[in-house]
Amino acid sequence: MATTDTLKTNTTASAASTVRRVLLDNGALSALVVLVVAMSLLSGDFLTTQNLLNVGVQAAVTAILAFGVTFVIVSAGIDLSVGSVAALSATVLAWTATSEGVPVWIAVILAVGTGIACGLVNGALVSYGKLPPFIATLAMLSIGRGLSLVISQGSPIAFPESVSVLGDTLGGWLPVPVLVMVVMGLVTALVLGRTYIGRSMYAIGGNEEAARLSGLRVKRQKLVVYALSGLFAAVAGIVLASRLVSAQPQAAQGYELDAIAAVVIGGASLAGGVGKASGTLIGALILAVLRNGLNLMSVSAFWQQVVIGVVIALAVLLDTLRRRAGGGSAAPAASSGVYGNGRKGAAKLAVTAVCVAAVVAAVSFFGSGSSGTTTKVGMSLSTLNNPFFVQMKAGAQAEAEKAGIDLTVTDAQNDASQQANQLQNFTGEGVASVIVNPVDSDAAGPAVRAANKAGIPVVAADRGVNKADTATLVASDNVAGGRLAAKALADKLGGKGEIVVLQGTAGTSASRERGKGFADGLKAYPGIKVAASQPADFDRTKGLDVMTNLLQSHPGITGVFAENDEMALGAVKALGSKAGKSVHVVGFDGTPDGLKAVGAGTLYASVAQQPKELGRIAVRNAVGAARGKTVDSVVKVPVKVVTKKNVADFS
Repeated sequence: MATTDTLKTNTTASAASTVRRVLLDNGALSALVVLVVAMSLLSGDFLTTQNLLNVGVQAAVTAILAFGVTFVIVSAGIDLSVGSVAALSATVLAWTATSEGVPVWIAVILAVGTGIACGLVNGALVSYGKLPPFIATLAMLSIGRGLSLVISQGSPIAFPESVSVLGDTLGGWLPVPVLVMVVMGLVTALVLGRTYIGRSMYAIGGNEEAARLSGLRVKRQKLVVYALSGLFAAVAGIVLASRLVSAQPQAAQGYELDAIAAVVIGGASLAGGVGKASGTLIGALILAVLRNGLNLMSVSAFWQQVVIGVVIALAVLLDTLRRRAGGGSAAPAASSGVYGNGRKGAAKLAVTAVCVAAVVAAVSFFGSGSSGTTTKVGMSLSTLNNPFFVQMKAGAQAEAEKAGIDLTVTDAQNDASQQANQLQNFTGEGVASVIVNPVDSDAAGPAVRAANKAGIPVVAADRGVNKADTATLVASDNVAGGRLAAKALADKLGGKGEIVVLQGTAGTSASRERGKGFADGLKAYPGIKVAASQPADFDRTKGLDVMTNLLQSHPGITGVFAENDEMALGAVKALGSKAGKSVHVVGFDGTPDGLKAVGAGTLYASVAQQPKELGRIAVRNAVGAARGKTVDSVVKVPVKVVTKKNVADFS
């Protein structure tokens, strides 16, 4: 009898010990479990089948990129170019198949070949050119992005329908991107664990000189390693473009950092020699769970980056502590029980407890702004790194508070894929209605169609959505505003002069429409010559730098049109004492800083869009549509030219 009880006790202790070892000896897995538990406790919408599938879809592109980066990091290298290579490969596929009439299957081969070619160039620069991997791949990051913009001319290209199935579902519920992710993960595990090149990666990463002396052809192996990274980047780019049904020249910006983070969170060492496919997958899932859960719990878009950074640091810290404790736990002695060996086991459990407490407390605190009302509206803005959209958010929140509804605002950071994820989360959460300010009108289409299918009304704000139904479009007329800007500047210059144009982010509908309106308006003034048009990405600092450079080659300019006030203010700074005197600047948006500059006379005019009013009207229509009321299909918010004469009316 005593023997039986002892066996049962030992069996229980052994099982518990096994669970403990699996969690504590795999820091990333522990972090993922902690996050899933925390999100489940804090949001009743998290542990649903649809939302878990959403998490898988949102992890897919990052995971595929990260699998390729795993090969490089295991080999003690780094690849910063995967995001740009992904965008370039997708652009090549779309351009060759739609614009050049190449058969789709050949276009796919060309896209994959583009990724491999970029990887081979990286490998050649590292192996034979002796460039540090950081420098070589940083150069390819710029080259890949530039070629993508050159091929597409800065505009999205429609993706072939036969390839777009990679962004759909099987049987109406199983996402194809998840299947692709699983397949690429299995390929990664096979290459790393069962092939000669995989063993070579570990050998090179562990000690490159020893690997060379043992007979490995290190240079050739590195070519293969970077070519594999380029191949995986091409696949990721194709999957991403399939989800958006368009190839975006600015797609996957910053994804290289997410990919590297996923690999490191998964337990790989940047020093090389350590890493595995399963760890990388877990790392990608951690990032996806974080973003998904924070959206569901209405955490402020500004705080989301803070929470994500803290949790990533905790995940890596837990794994680092585990490694310092001995690189893995042996089976504990009987006297140690399920809690591990003495102080080391207690320390590990303490760290895990702290992680759990920190995640739950942080997410609870930052997500505590939810009002808990029955009507919940989701709003996805293209970016909150621009005063115009910050004002739109302020107007929307003011109207939401007045109407007594719960408004969740997210920041897409000018990333069409991230915005698709946010809209997908809103749909899975079952909000009453959605407001979307599209990063790109075409790319937002699939996610909005999914909301249509779920019976959720969608309101488009500032920019329309193509190939999907929206209850209403609340917007200013950017083309008309561009024409007004052209007339204002031309009249000020007396119909003569030399001007420069500062363009917004390439590929965005706002930049295209404002630029088109301005160009159309200038046709009536043949005496005005556009000396140069250069992008400054709607950013004040870039506007300053670009304007400073243009003044060196065009010192005689008399006018500047900037497609938003931020770039216009940068141009004013570059012009110095010339601003408002010998050189007249016209901006767009009517932001508070822009209006102050108009009042001071340094900025001649701004085309005011009234962003707060846009936000208010968008929320008003979203609430009406959610409650079954009839709303106008289009609501136009007037744009006006603001000069020193009428700026007091707007201030």
